Amino acid sequence: MSMTDNSHSGRTDISLGELLDRTAETPELPLVFLYDGKPVKPGYHVTEVKAGQFSALDCGANPEAWSEIFVQLWDVDEGERTHMTAGKFSAIVRKVSEHVRLDGSAKLTFEVSDGVRPMQLFCANDPIAEDGAFHVTLTPRPASCKPRDRWLAEKAAKEASCCGTSASKCCG
Repeated sequence: MSMTDNSHSGRTDISLGELLDRTAETPELPLVFLYDGKPVKPGYHVTEVKAGQFSALDCGANPEAWSEIFVQLWDVDEGERTHMTAGKFSAIVRKVSEHVRLDGSAKLTFEVSDGVRPMQLFCANDPIAEDGAFHVTLTPRPASCKPRDRWLAEKAAKEASCCGTSASKCCG
């Protein structure tokens, strides 16, 4: 595999299963998370992995239910440590899965703090192997309006299906 293999790039908000599948390709590579435009420090820790089942009512009074996995990263420098390998990250998750049911397809959220600033919530972009490491860019997880998100997705799907070819007449 090329160290600049970007064949999986472009996907955002990947699941834990997708992240683990990618890290399994070359477990010896350092796993470097990037957030706020910078990489985590080499001494970072995975301080917690937790799974939750959520039930909610969205702002349109629609019931919602989903499972989510949270991986907490403590962005610190400790001595002469280097970034943990992809294999070590996978081993931590496997160890957690011996005690906690982890759904690999669940929504994946990273909680990141340097121990001083409050934790921030991020989703993970698809890992990119480059410069001898797996780089996973973490993107801030914004609030959203689920009814609006569904409406936009339905509108995009409708436009794609009825306006997808030059031979078809666009719907209104």
